[in-house]
Amino acid sequence: MKVVAETLGVSRSNLHARMTGSTKPRRRYHKAQDAVVLPLLTALVAARPTYGYRRITALLNRQLRAEGAAPINHKRTYRIMQAHNLLLARKYTERPELTHEGKVVTMRSNIRWCSDGFEFTCWNGEIIRGAFIIDAHDREIISWRAVVNAGISGSDIRDMMLEAVEKRFGTFRAHHPVEMLSDNGSPYIARETRIFARQLGLKPCFTPVKSPQSNGISEAFVKTLKRDYVHVTPLPDAATVLELIAGWFEDYNDNHPHSGLKMRSPREFIAAQTATA
Repeated sequence: MKVVAETLGVSRSNLHARMTGSTKPRRRYHKAQDAVVLPLLTALVAARPTYGYRRITALLNRQLRAEGAAPINHKRTYRIMQAHNLLLARKYTERPELTHEGKVVTMRSNIRWCSDGFEFTCWNGEIIRGAFIIDAHDREIISWRAVVNAGISGSDIRDMMLEAVEKRFGTFRAHHPVEMLSDNGSPYIARETRIFARQLGLKPCFTPVKSPQSNGISEAFVKTLKRDYVHVTPLPDAATVLELIAGWFEDYNDNHPHSGLKMRSPREFIAAQTATA
């Protein structure tokens, strides 16, 4: 038996148990303390139906720490959610073979800002179009604009840039050059916009042709916006939606756990960075 066990790479006791039929079947996962966690998980999943188990874990641990309780491991969250059918359905898609041209993420805040647009249709047919500026390091949405049944203009982009500079630097000009990354849309490449950007201390940068993934941080946020907010919210008309958009951006900045920020929200990450500075 020793030779057989060594050949198979298993212990002799394991082999003996299999031969005699004395191995115990694996029981279904169960932990008595899960009864306390389950209602909290159920409430979070109901409130955030598009969140996977890792983001749900981040929100749950945030709540547990606030109550003075110990956090739980994401693997335990997965097992509990799996046992009670709370996991998201897997979605399989083939990714296109596109090359990534350019490094987007930065090592500090206010080194590179990214900007892009978004669009969705209300139930009554009205179209909401908007644009935003997001920091490539801390992922906070600094400023945004939205319009109804029209396109985002160069004036909207310039107003958004000015607001972003005022929020981050408290003045009308950045303290150091900040790269402003966007696609090649007409509002961004307009001569007036490029001149205004430089006056604010921004350095306009544009993604290569046919390479939108080079502005991947903006693209990822648009996906998050539609998945976690647009697709799970009633959109009867533009007037109603315009009142909701500000709340969506605030919720994202304050609460959305980001894998690139160690499952912290943008403002949690900024606060932690400020505390250690």
